[in-house]
Amino acid sequence: MYRQVIISLLVSIFLLGIGGCFSSRPEDIAAFLKPDQVNVTADKYILHPPDEIEIHCLKVPELHLQSQVIRADGKVTFESLGEFEASGLTPAELSEAIKEKTRSLYALPGEHPVDVRITVSRSRVYYVLGQVYAPGPRISTGRDTVLTAISTAKLNAMAWQERIQVVRPSSIEGKRPKIFEINFDDMAIHGDTSKNVLLEEGDIVYVPSTPLAAVALLIEEFLRPIGRIFSTVYMYERIEYYQDRY
Repeated sequence: MYRQVIISLLVSIFLLGIGGCFSSRPEDIAAFLKPDQVNVTADKYILHPPDEIEIHCLKVPELHLQSQVIRADGKVTFESLGEFEASGLTPAELSEAIKEKTRSLYALPGEHPVDVRITVSRSRVYYVLGQVYAPGPRISTGRDTVLTAISTAKLNAMAWQERIQVVRPSSIEGKRPKIFEINFDDMAIHGDTSKNVLLEEGDIVYVPSTPLAAVALLIEEFLRPIGRIFSTVYMYERIEYYQDRY
């Protein structure tokens, strides 16, 4: 009886508070860009650790096709050329720095004898959290949309598909994060991609629990320690039983 009263109280408190648990605003979607509104190219990409790059320089065999992971100090090192600052540069800017150093040692004809290519982008991530099978950070390619993020993470049975939150955090004190809400059913089943925005580095896609699933999780969290107590008591009684018997 006592347990039923506590559970009813917890459920009532949860249901009263669930209406105000989201802080999304429809107008916040204006802070996000659509896939057709931006042209993402490697020329604009800023290198950071631990991105991996590959050098293309046909005239210098010992340099051609060398791969480097940008170290934590933001630098890369080549045996014949030495050390270069890579973090904070675009591939084109790093190509220019390597070209100047290479030309001091080798004869390099042409305007672009050295080309730096990004082979693995690891420095930029966004996050998919909540009721998905694969929560956590995702490497950002610059072309990731909300639909891509959710499809990759895979919603589980407890996901509230109609109230998924898309969050752009704010690191500026006093500036409110931008948050809007999507209905995944409208997007996936009815083809409504009006809210299928591009995700930027640091964005969060949060998939909440349905009200029923949230109540079940709350009850489970409440009952788990009680179950452990009863389990401990049962084990103690069994030990006493066998001690008395033998």
